[in-house]
Amino acid sequence: MQSTLKALIFIFGAVCIVICLIHVAYGPASIPGSVPVNATMDSEDRFYATLFGGFGAALIWCSRNLGERGGVFKALMLVFFLGGIARFVSAWQVGMPNLFFQILWALELLLPPIFYLWWRKAFDS
Repeated sequence: MQSTLKALIFIFGAVCIVICLIHVAYGPASIPGSVPVNATMDSEDRFYATLFGGFGAALIWCSRNLGERGGVFKALMLVFFLGGIARFVSAWQVGMPNLFFQILWALELLLPPIFYLWWRKAFDS
């Protein structure tokens, strides 16, 4: 149970880093359903991509010793969940995103509680 969770968190972190690199390399053009943007929005996308890369690196770091780094892991899961809440605000104010981002939104709201409960069962005994 512990090793499977550690592996999934490592993969989660690696995927975040790959997404970061794609956004840094291609900017908003890497976003499905995107439209051409001005230099300010391009800069903003690439900047936030690096933060997502840092998020992924932190997940990988946590995965190496998930039991002892549980506090950081739980904080990262909260941040990811809040990203899903931010998508709700966007949908409410601007409208629904395309299907791909609706799926991401669901994952952002579902994965953190699942991973948190899994962590509790595996490490908080």
